[in-house]
Amino acid sequence: MPSKPAEIDAATLAMAARTDDVPLLVDFWAPWCGPCRMMAPEFAKAAQTLHGSARLAKINTQDHAQVGGTYGIRGIPTMILFAGGRERARQSGAMPAQQIAAFASDAMRKA
Repeated sequence: MPSKPAEIDAATLAMAARTDDVPLLVDFWAPWCGPCRMMAPEFAKAAQTLHGSARLAKINTQDHAQVGGTYGIRGIPTMILFAGGRERARQSGAMPAQQIAAFASDAMRKA
């Protein structure tokens, strides 16, 4: 399991969200989004903290515009935690690494 977020495409997201055997935390972002760019290094730090308990991935909603509609993304950055083939938790807005890790850990405990 990598200790840094993977850049994925829409097909990979659809498959991983359904079939991953470990929780998957996905950051929906775009390059023109200031808060998204601010959160990117924090998301990478959270990946190190969560290493071994969750996979972290990023999907560029500008390059993969259909994911916004598919997953009901209303604003970015938005994180969704998938576990057991379903969405388990969602959080919008930029957050520091510690809050990202806490959000994911809490959601995984409830899943």
